[in-house]
Amino acid sequence: MTEDENQTMDRETMPFVAPCRIISPLAPFKWLRLGVGDLKRAPRESLMYGLIMAAIIAAVAVGAWTYGTHWLMIAMLCGFVFLAPLTCIGLYAISAQLERGQPVSLARSLRAAFNRHLGNEMVFALALLVIFLVWARAGAVMSVFLPSEANPDLDELYAYLSIGSIVGAIFAAVTFSASAFSLPMIMHRDVDTITAIVTSVNAVLRNKLAMMVWLTIIMIGLLVGLLTGFVGLVVILPIIGFGAWHGYLETIDADEFPRHSVGITSIPRESPPLR
Repeated sequence: MTEDENQTMDRETMPFVAPCRIISPLAPFKWLRLGVGDLKRAPRESLMYGLIMAAIIAAVAVGAWTYGTHWLMIAMLCGFVFLAPLTCIGLYAISAQLERGQPVSLARSLRAAFNRHLGNEMVFALALLVIFLVWARAGAVMSVFLPSEANPDLDELYAYLSIGSIVGAIFAAVTFSASAFSLPMIMHRDVDTITAIVTSVNAVLRNKLAMMVWLTIIMIGLLVGLLTGFVGLVVILPIIGFGAWHGYLETIDADEFPRHSVGITSIPRESPPLR
């Protein structure tokens, strides 16, 4: 039987979704610790990646403030939540190199992130873009709750802010559920985008408390990064990205899915990930 036939049979017998493990609500703090460990093992590459991402976020915010309004800047920063998962995939590649005892290369990480898996990433980006556009449209509809007065006080803005927060939280929860483990899985195994997204949603729903803790950690980290004039993001983004990778390895059992034929994750780790 040829290699192509074997590959076809493997794909036909693969499960629709990768099984997940039930994890402790405190597990995200372990992921955070492992993320800090990866940062210490590859500080130059990690901080350079963080600097690039932080500069992009800062440029978007400054541009929105300069050529729009402070409301536009806030909207752009909120919208970044929907696209942020894509910015971390290069960090997964750095962690994967560390696990395999390979010399860490930022160029190789970027190539693995934005070239080798580009097809699946574009499908994932399209899905997130649709969610973002629906969220933006919902935000426009929420304007009907804005008071007609020129300078409304907080009491008059209560309905608008309350409903807007609820709607935004729903869209953020959908995005988080779809992206928490999907991109790490695409980096780790040769799977399609739909399988990765369904796997991620299933794992989040089965580990609600732990994932709420992880989401809270992410939101606090991003808030600290913004309050430090985006400087803190240079360190925070790599730690979150590395932590997400370790969270995926602990939560998702993807052994039934084939490895990539080439690239960083085409070979097994030298040893199980640190716990």
